[in-house]
Amino acid sequence: MCGIVGMIGLNGRHANRGILEAMSAAIRHRGPDDSGSYVDGSVGLASRRLSILDLSSTGHQPMLSPDGQTVLAFNGEIYNYIELRDELQASGHNFRSTGDSEVLLHAYLEWGRECLDKLNGMWAFLIYDARQRKLFGSRDRFGKKPLYYYRSRDEVFFGSEIKALLASGAHQGQPNWDKIACLLLGEGLDQQDEDGLTFYAGIQQLPAGHAFELSLDGSFKQWRFWSLQHEVTDCEGSAPDPVRQFSELFENACSIRTRSDVPIGVLLSGGIDSTSILCSLANKPGVKSLSAFSYQAPERDESGYLRDVFNQTGVRVIPCKVDPSRLWDSLQETLWYQDEPVHSMAAVVHHELYRTASLHGVKVVLNGGGADEYLAGYPSYFRDYWCTLLKAGHVSEAWKEIADHCALRGGSSWVVFRNSLGHLLRSELRRVRAYRKLAARRQRSEFGDNPWFTRELADCWKNNSGREYLAPSLDNALKRSVAVAPLPLYLRIDDRASMAHSVEARVPFLDYRLVSLAFQLPDRWKMRGPWNKFVLREAMRGRIPESVRSRVEKWGFPVPGKDWFASCLSQQVEDLLESQQVRERGIYKLDQIRKDYDLHKKGLSDISGRLFDIVQFELWSRLENAQRTATQPKLSLRHASGA
Repeated sequence: MCGIVGMIGLNGRHANRGILEAMSAAIRHRGPDDSGSYVDGSVGLASRRLSILDLSSTGHQPMLSPDGQTVLAFNGEIYNYIELRDELQASGHNFRSTGDSEVLLHAYLEWGRECLDKLNGMWAFLIYDARQRKLFGSRDRFGKKPLYYYRSRDEVFFGSEIKALLASGAHQGQPNWDKIACLLLGEGLDQQDEDGLTFYAGIQQLPAGHAFELSLDGSFKQWRFWSLQHEVTDCEGSAPDPVRQFSELFENACSIRTRSDVPIGVLLSGGIDSTSILCSLANKPGVKSLSAFSYQAPERDESGYLRDVFNQTGVRVIPCKVDPSRLWDSLQETLWYQDEPVHSMAAVVHHELYRTASLHGVKVVLNGGGADEYLAGYPSYFRDYWCTLLKAGHVSEAWKEIADHCALRGGSSWVVFRNSLGHLLRSELRRVRAYRKLAARRQRSEFGDNPWFTRELADCWKNNSGREYLAPSLDNALKRSVAVAPLPLYLRIDDRASMAHSVEARVPFLDYRLVSLAFQLPDRWKMRGPWNKFVLREAMRGRIPESVRSRVEKWGFPVPGKDWFASCLSQQVEDLLESQQVRERGIYKLDQIRKDYDLHKKGLSDISGRLFDIVQFELWSRLENAQRTATQPKLSLRHASGA
């Protein structure tokens, strides 16, 4: 696990080792155990190492091939490296190290860019091939590991985080106001742009499941090597025993993610995903010193579920306690490490969870991310499922599913049926391009009349009405959740939160074999009556506490943001709203914001979500300005020490 940076000189310009080292220093938190650089003419690579596998010096990066003609800078883990090494040794390759980096390098030497199909893991890497005078790079199938790039007139820069690119001194751009407008006007920020745009104008991210080649003459070629669109959906009979197949793949996905030479932990809630991982690991004889870390909000008592997990596994659960008096500093620190705005205060709690793991000496943490997005874990997917049945003409089946759902979860079957039918009809209207354009004009008009923001902000919003229409179906909803929103955002937050504290985060549910199997199963293996994640629930029967396996409520990641903004954060928020920077921004209707905030503090309304976006944008803007002027903000020692 590492952080990587790269610099390619164009038009006769050579790579600069000093710039590379400055870029590498900006992401030291990603790899405090070792560092290295490689410079040859116009090509420069550098790496920060977090030692997880093969703690010896043989894992040093950048790593050179035996003939010195190929150089690797790699961030991530190749979980099936043992199997690949055996295959490569059978083909005549020799290895000096026992880790996965050298396996990846030799996989490229053996198979070229086709090596990507062989990999099971999370990665972002840069490989310079001197024989072909080109740089080859890639990002894993789901984008767990990041890779950004920025092209100036005479150089191309790469980095694991945006701050590394800013440290090059080459980026002279401005904030991306289209992205900012989407955030503040309520469009959110979990819309993964296909062109990889970020909150920094000119800085882009290589999309998930993509690779590229950059020739030293400056020509750039990018392609997708894996996509969910290639998966077969609703193929009855393609998985003759879905429960057994899912169970076996899940156990293997967990097992290969325990390959580590350092202690392992699990982020644990009271939900089925993280509980399944912990119970799987607790039963594996090779896993030692297993710890669990959990945040429990006062509003959501999951202690009973956690007690049942402890009784079954005996694994100690270490609580993560968030100090309200530290929240403001924690938010600023979180935004600095994230580089871009986040979805809610939950990101701050996530940041603190990994701090807790780090302070307890754990360097590898598994979590339950990803399952909700492809196994239909969110409540909204029930409607997508019912609409799928209605659209296919299976009205009686849809009615039965809705009735079974309401019998356990509550609600009127007739009301739910009627609302589902109405949603389907409205969705069908979006087939018409003219209707989508009309909806976009209406939305722009609403943005212009926003009570909190001036029309100038609405003018920054880009019209996205021309995006491809997706018919309402569970399959489309799940594919969008994985590829567009919200998974890419959650993976970004998880990567930065873990690496901020030099902890590696592993996500067993995002083993591509599990995801592929899930998209080959008929919808009824994801949703059935009141149950979502049906195949997972059946696979975990008898393996996890029944109280967790059969629970129907989903609390997500509960954070008392409403109370925090009304109490412990109120003075800081008021000071920010009164600041000169906010007054001179020119996009706020401050009188209305203050009136609504007064109602919030009195408990008469809840504006915590919208208020959080203003607060984090203003704090991020200060950080962006400081980074652009090559000044890193000073974090309090009590925070920085945990990183």
